[in-house]
Amino acid sequence: MIVFDLKCAPGGHVFEAWFGSTDDYEAQRARGLVSCPLCGTADIDKAVMAPNVGMKGNRRATPSMPSDAAAPSGPAHPVAMPAAPAIGPDAMKAMLRALAEAQVRALKESDYVGNRFAEEARAIHLGESEQRAIHGQTTPDQAKALLEEGIEVMPLPFPVRPPGTDN
Repeated sequence: MIVFDLKCAPGGHVFEAWFGSTDDYEAQRARGLVSCPLCGTADIDKAVMAPNVGMKGNRRATPSMPSDAAAPSGPAHPVAMPAAPAIGPDAMKAMLRALAEAQVRALKESDYVGNRFAEEARAIHLGESEQRAIHGQTTPDQAKALLEEGIEVMPLPFPVRPPGTDN
């Protein structure tokens, strides 16, 4: 997995997203599957970020900044956000792990329909196919059309490889 800091163009919101690879990010972005969690726009680019480079073995760790030290300045255009309780790294890891486990369970309990997702979702909605959970791929335009028809669809939180493509 690779973590990118992303930024939406209209609002300047910076957020973090995880991808299987740079190619996965580029493919999802090109299909309109990457969007800002604050304003919903798909006009997203990578934000400037510092690389997480490991320390040489012969170097000592630098002491961490005291908690009362001045925080770095925020974005150039501050966004009013409701106060949220602080979530520590361990709690965040636990939430992401729980979300990933829920996705694994959901995938096991659904049928993979590949590129036929839009057609199959529509057939299920219209009663032409048996009611069941499905997952697959669709274009952003097809997903938008499904939503406009009242068919509930959503992207999975983590990238998924089609069955049979793993080593």
